[in-house]
Amino acid sequence: MHIALVAGELSGDVLGAGLIAALKERYPRARFSGIGGPGMIGQGLRGLAPLERLAVMGLVEVVRHLPELLRIRRRLYRTWLVDPPAVFIGIDAPDFNLGLERRLRVRGIPTVHYVSPSVWAWRPWRVRKIARSVDLMLTLLPFEVAFYQRHDVPVRFVGHPLADCISPHNDPLLARRLLHVDVPAEARIVALLPGSRGGEVSRLGPLLLDTAAWLWARRPELHFVLPAATPSLFDMLESMRAGRAPALPMTLVQGQSREAMAAADVVLLASGTATLEAMLLERPMVVAYRVAPMTAWIARRLLTISHFALPNLLAGRELVPEFVQDAATVDNLGLAVLRWLDDATARAESVAEFGALHGRLRCDASRRAAAAVAELLGQR
Repeated sequence: MHIALVAGELSGDVLGAGLIAALKERYPRARFSGIGGPGMIGQGLRGLAPLERLAVMGLVEVVRHLPELLRIRRRLYRTWLVDPPAVFIGIDAPDFNLGLERRLRVRGIPTVHYVSPSVWAWRPWRVRKIARSVDLMLTLLPFEVAFYQRHDVPVRFVGHPLADCISPHNDPLLARRLLHVDVPAEARIVALLPGSRGGEVSRLGPLLLDTAAWLWARRPELHFVLPAATPSLFDMLESMRAGRAPALPMTLVQGQSREAMAAADVVLLASGTATLEAMLLERPMVVAYRVAPMTAWIARRLLTISHFALPNLLAGRELVPEFVQDAATVDNLGLAVLRWLDDATARAESVAEFGALHGRLRCDASRRAAAAVAELLGQR
């Protein structure tokens, strides 16, 4: 059996790797082709283009890369017409995958979209395109199901794979040893995660470093951990640190973002999948996000939600502080971090809520997703 998959960024690669492993349990002789990162390739995916070519964020930013993205999509489509897969699974990256799904579906290839686009948050009219493009939507978050049911799109909630693989009971001292953070056991640590893509890091990296310097001036006992998602981002962040805060007590590490969060008392991070990881690790957090000004102007007119951080969306209220665009300032972020450090009651309450949300998402997601794909194939 030939199964085709496309992931658009590293978080999708994690999902895709788990799904391929679960599919191999059902179809031991299956072969896999498409686009993925090290996890999916390690599970046997034959890569047809580098994942990094798809990892473009923002409405305006995509325009610059649009010709290359369209070339890649046309090449995949032609490849799979010659060697048709039994099913195509688009993992997130809706602006890239939905168009490919629609064209393949017209050709009789069943299509699955894994990770719901945020149609319940902005541009809800996209559900019409989704209905034309997918035979099955797999959602990671429970509140997404009702939206698709209202629009007659076949849907299955499978849970979140991160909830399956992350234990809430993490030893911060062990994480510090793994990161080689040489601080006293009682030291307070703040983890800084400015994102996994170059555009995010260029916008949020300076802000988070300046906030760390602001915090250090007020709490000289603090230590900071800064993980870089890729070697190129490591070099970028090292250069930023040297230029903005060379004296800051900081450990800069390659990868190991989960260990960095587990080692921390508070996490200061970009909005995205990392906020879910921090929640599952039961770490208090402060969330920030900035995009290009034109992207922000467009997004403000299309958004239909009042929160954007995943823990807040799951809780249905502001469980963790979040700051976007002009509100993402050094003072706002620094004061929010200090509140977490100083308020033990608030930390305990948030940890209890994080644990309850973790339980709702722990569903053996990869196997449930594979079972849903197998059911679709059985119907065909």
